[in-house]
Amino acid sequence: MILETITIIIYSVSLLLIFMYALAQLNLLFNYLSSKRLKDDCPKLDLSNPAEIPFVTIQLPVFNEMYVMERLLDNIALIEYPKNKLEIQVLDDSTDETVESTRQHIEKLQATGLDIKHITRIDRKGFKAGALKEGLEIAKGDIIAIFDSDFLPQKDWLKRTVPYFKDKDIGVVQTRWGHINRNYSILTKIQAFALDAHFTLEQVGRNSKGHFINFNGTAGLWRKACIIDAGNWEGDTLTEDLDLSYRAQLKNWKFKYLEQVETPAELPIVISAARSQQFRWNKGGAENFQKMLGRVVKNQNISTKTKVHGLLHLLNSTMFLNVLIVGVLSIPMLYIKNEYAHLRPYFYVMSSFVLSTIIFFVCYWFMYKNIYGGGFKNFIRYIGMFFVFFSIAMGFSLHNSIAVLEGHLGKKSEFVRTPKFNIKKYKDNWKNNKYMKKTVSVHVIFEGILMLYFGFGMYSAFIVGNQGGDFGLFPFHLMLFVGFGYVFFKSLASKV
Repeated sequence: MILETITIIIYSVSLLLIFMYALAQLNLLFNYLSSKRLKDDCPKLDLSNPAEIPFVTIQLPVFNEMYVMERLLDNIALIEYPKNKLEIQVLDDSTDETVESTRQHIEKLQATGLDIKHITRIDRKGFKAGALKEGLEIAKGDIIAIFDSDFLPQKDWLKRTVPYFKDKDIGVVQTRWGHINRNYSILTKIQAFALDAHFTLEQVGRNSKGHFINFNGTAGLWRKACIIDAGNWEGDTLTEDLDLSYRAQLKNWKFKYLEQVETPAELPIVISAARSQQFRWNKGGAENFQKMLGRVVKNQNISTKTKVHGLLHLLNSTMFLNVLIVGVLSIPMLYIKNEYAHLRPYFYVMSSFVLSTIIFFVCYWFMYKNIYGGGFKNFIRYIGMFFVFFSIAMGFSLHNSIAVLEGHLGKKSEFVRTPKFNIKKYKDNWKNNKYMKKTVSVHVIFEGILMLYFGFGMYSAFIVGNQGGDFGLFPFHLMLFVGFGYVFFKSLASKV
C-alpha cells in the first residue's frame, strides 16, 4: 500500500497545482473583461512637435538568417519616423555567408540616407543578450525598439508605440504578436492558439491590474535608462527578456501592453523548429523562477496578489511537468480506484478537478471569440480547436518537462535559435532549409512509448472493475494518445 499511497499523494498534488493555475487564469479572464471598460487615458508624446520626438534605436539581433534577412531589412527600411531621430543596428552574430550578403544589403540602404549600422562580434558571449548589450553601449536612442528576424512591423509602428513614453515611469511598451501563417497547418494553428491566449488573457489580464508582465523578446520598446537601471541584459538564462522584465519591474518601472497594436511574424512550420523554441522558452521560464523567486517574495513594494501572479507566471512552464505527472500516474490510479473500494470517496472528490479543463475552456473561448468572432459556427470550430490544442500541448509535455527540469536543476545549455523559413517566398523549397535540425531527438522514442502507454490506458478502461469497465479517464487517455502520437509521427516524418 506504500507505493499506492505515494502515487496518490503525487497525483493529488499535481492536480491541485494545475487547479490553482486554472484559477489564476480565471482571475486573469475577469481582469481582461473588466479592462475592456477602461479608457486609454495615458499621457502621450505629441510626435508632431519636434521637441517631443525622442531618438529611437531599432535593434535587430540576428544569427544565420539566410531566408528572412532581406525581407527583414526591406521591411524595417519602410518604418516611418523622422530620419534625424532614428538609427538601426543590425546586431549580426552570424557565422555563415549571410554576414557578407547582409553587409551588402545594408550598404544599399545606407546609400538611401538611412542610418543603419552592421555590427558584428567575434565572440558570441551571452548570445542574444550579449549582442543587445553590446549594441546598447553605442546606441544613440533614448528608446530602444527590438525585432527578431521573423517580425514585420507596420510602417506606422513607431508612431503608434513611442508616444506612450510620455510617462517617465514607463520602461517598456510591448505589442501583440500576429501570425502571417496562422492557417498553414495544424502545427501553426495550435502555436497561434497558445500565443493568442498569452497575448490577450495573460498580458492584458496582468497589465490592467498592475501585475508583472514580460517583454516578449521582440516587437516591443525599452527606455534605455530602464535597461541600465535594471542591471542591463544578462545571458545567464535562456529567456533574457523575462529576466530583465522582472528585474525592471522589481525596481518599480511600469510596463505598458498594447493589445491593439499587432506586429506580424512567421510561426515555425516544422515540428523540430517548434520543439527547439518550446525547449528554450520552457527551460528559460524555470531558470527565471529559480533566479527571481527570492527577489519577488522579499520585495516589499509589491502586493501579495502581484507576487502570487508573478510566481505563477514564472511557473507557467512547470505546468507541463504537472500535466505529464498526472497523465503518467492516471493509469495506475485507474487500477487503484478499482482495487480499493474504500477509496471511492477520494476519487469522487478528485473527479471535481475536471473543473480545471472547464475553466481553461471558458477562458480560451473569450480569446478565440476576440480574434475570430462569436456565433454558433465559430463556437463549434472552437470546440474542435480547443481539444486539438490541448491534445497536442499534452503531447509536448515530456519534451517541455525535460526542459523545465533542466532549468530548475541549473543545467546550462546553449541558446539555440529557431530556424526561420519565409514560407511565402520559398514555398515548397523550405524542406532544403540549411538550418533545420537533421537528427531525431532521443526524446522522440519515449514519446512513441508514451503513445503506446496511453493506448494501453484506453484499453484498461474496458477491463478494470466488475461492472463492465471504467471510462471516466478514457477521454483524457484518448487526448494523450492522440497528442503523443502526433508529436511522435510528426517528428519522425520531418526527418524523412
